[in-house]
Amino acid sequence: MAFDAVNMADWQISEEAEKNMPMPEEWKEKLGLADNEMLAMGRLSKIDFLKVIDRLKDKPDGKYIEVTAITPTPLGEGKSTTSLGLMEGLGMRGKKVGGALRQPSGGPTMNVKGTAAGGGNSLLIPMTEFSLGLTGDINDIMNAHNLGMVAMTSRMQHERNYNDEQLARLTNMRRLDIDPTRVEMGWIIDFCAQSLRNIIIGMGGRFDGYTMQSKFGIAVGSELMAILAVATDLADLKERINNITVAFSKDGKPVTCGDLEVGNAMSAFMRNTINPTLMSSAEYQPCLVHAGPFANIAVGQSSIIADRVGLKLWDYHVTESGFAADIGFEKFWNVKCRFSGLKPHVSVLTTTIRALKMHGGGPKVVAGKALDEAYTKENLGLVEKGIENMVHMIGVIRKSGINPVVCINRFYTDTDAECAIVKKAAEAAGARCAESKHWEKGGEGALEFADAVIEACEEENDFKFLYPLEMKLRDRVATIAKEVYGADGVSWSPEAEAKAKMLEEDPKYADFATMMVKTHLSLSHDPTIKGVPKGWTLPIRDILIYSGAKFLCPCAGTISLMPGTGSNPAFRRIDVDPTNGKVSGLF
Repeated sequence: MAFDAVNMADWQISEEAEKNMPMPEEWKEKLGLADNEMLAMGRLSKIDFLKVIDRLKDKPDGKYIEVTAITPTPLGEGKSTTSLGLMEGLGMRGKKVGGALRQPSGGPTMNVKGTAAGGGNSLLIPMTEFSLGLTGDINDIMNAHNLGMVAMTSRMQHERNYNDEQLARLTNMRRLDIDPTRVEMGWIIDFCAQSLRNIIIGMGGRFDGYTMQSKFGIAVGSELMAILAVATDLADLKERINNITVAFSKDGKPVTCGDLEVGNAMSAFMRNTINPTLMSSAEYQPCLVHAGPFANIAVGQSSIIADRVGLKLWDYHVTESGFAADIGFEKFWNVKCRFSGLKPHVSVLTTTIRALKMHGGGPKVVAGKALDEAYTKENLGLVEKGIENMVHMIGVIRKSGINPVVCINRFYTDTDAECAIVKKAAEAAGARCAESKHWEKGGEGALEFADAVIEACEEENDFKFLYPLEMKLRDRVATIAKEVYGADGVSWSPEAEAKAKMLEEDPKYADFATMMVKTHLSLSHDPTIKGVPKGWTLPIRDILIYSGAKFLCPCAGTISLMPGTGSNPAFRRIDVDPTNGKVSGLF
C-alpha cells in the first residue's frame, strides 16, 4: 500500500514502512542465504560477499540495469528515487529484483540537499540508519585515511628532529625526505566544512608537529572510498591502500602508504567495509548499500562487489551511477564495467520536466529556495527548448551500444501535454520512454516503466567501450570531451600538459583509468551553461593521481574536495525524541 507522499515527509513514510520491514532472519530466508553469509548488525545486516559469490559461482548472473540521468538541476533528478521505484515496479510484476545504491555522505545529509534515500513511496529504509552513518563504513574510512596523515606528519617531524643515524637507531626508519609543498593528501571529515579547506598545522614547538599548510576534504572524496568502490576483495583493497601516494619526496619520488608502513594498519580499519549492507525499499525489495564516492572527482558508483553479489542473488539487479550520463554513465561505461568485466543489459535515463524547463531557459534553480512557479505550472515552450539536453544524453548512451529507456520521473505537478513532448522526442532519438509515478504511488505507479525495462533487457546489445585502454591519456580526454560532452576540443594548461606527457611516458600508468573531474551541472566545465553548449573548448588545468585506485583524474574547471554548508542547512530541522530515540526531520 502506498503512503500519502504529497502530505507526508519522507521520514514519516519510512517510519510507517519500517513497521513491516523484514528483520535479518527473515531476509536470510527470503534471499536463500546460509547462516554464515549474513553478519547481523542490529536490525540491519552485512552480506559476507565472498561466501555468497563462492557458493553461487556457477549460477548465471541476472539482468544488469544501470540508472543515470540528464544534466540535473541543483536539486537532482531523482536517480535514487527512480532506482527504487524501478525495483518496486519490477517487484509488483512478480520479478525477483534487488539493487545497489551508494551510501550518503553526512555532508549533504546535514546540508541543503539532504540524504540520498530516494523519496516518497520510492524510499530506502530504515532511513535513519541510512542517513546517520549506517554500519560504520564512512567512519572506518575516516579513521583509516586520517591514520595515514598521522603517519606522514609524525614522520616529517621525526625526520626533522633526528639525523639519519638517530632515525635508524631510535625508530628503525629510513629517511623519506617528504617535500612539504608536494603533499597530495589532506585530512577528511564527513561534513561540508569550508573553514577547513585551507589550514596551517604543526603550530607550537618542535615536538608539536611539522608546521606547514594542509587541508581537509569531505570523507567521500577520499581515495579510500574510491578504492572501496572498485576493489575485488580484501587482499586487493590492502594492496591498493599500500599504493596510495601520500606525498612526493624532495627529489620527486612518490611516497606511499606502504613507504610510511601504515597501509596495513589502514587496511585493518577498513576490514569491515568490504562487505555491503543489506537494506530495503519501502515495498521490501532488497537493496545493497556499499561505497559512496563522489561522482565529479571519483567513480561515482556503488561498488563492484555489491553488483557482483546482486547479480547472483536476484534476477534483475538495478545499480545507480552518480550525476548525469556525461559523468555517471561515462564512468560506469568506461571505468566500472572495464574493471568489473560486467556487461549491462540496459541503461535508464532519468528525466524530469523540471530539469528540461531549466535547460530551456527557465528561472534559476537554487537548492534550499522555493521553485519558481514556471516549474510547477504547464509551460510547453520551456520543455520543448530543453529537450536537446535529453536527446544529447540518449546519444551518449547509444554510443556504448545500449538503447536506453527514458524514465520520466513524473511529479504530480507535471502535465500530460508536457510528458507527451518528452515521449515523442525520446522515441524519435531511438529510445524507449515511459512515465513513472513511483514517488507518488510506489510500484503501482512504476508499472509502465518496469515493463519498458523488462522488454529492453530481452534485447541483445553491442556493448563496447568508447576508447581502447592502449589509447594515450590526452587522446582519451579529447575523445571524451568531443564524443560525450560535445566540446570542439581540449586546451591544456602548461603544467597539466607537462604532467600528461610524463604520465604517458611512464608504463606504470598505462592501465590507469581516466577519471574526468568536471561539474555535474553542465555538459561543459562551466556550471552556469545549460542545455547543450556549442562552440566551446574543455580546459584541463591539472591531473590528480590516485595511485591506489589506479585513476588519473584530469581536472576541468575548479572542483573543491570540501563543499561548504549553506545558509539554511538540513540540520536545523533534524531532531531526536528523548523518550524513544526516534529521529525526525530527515528528508
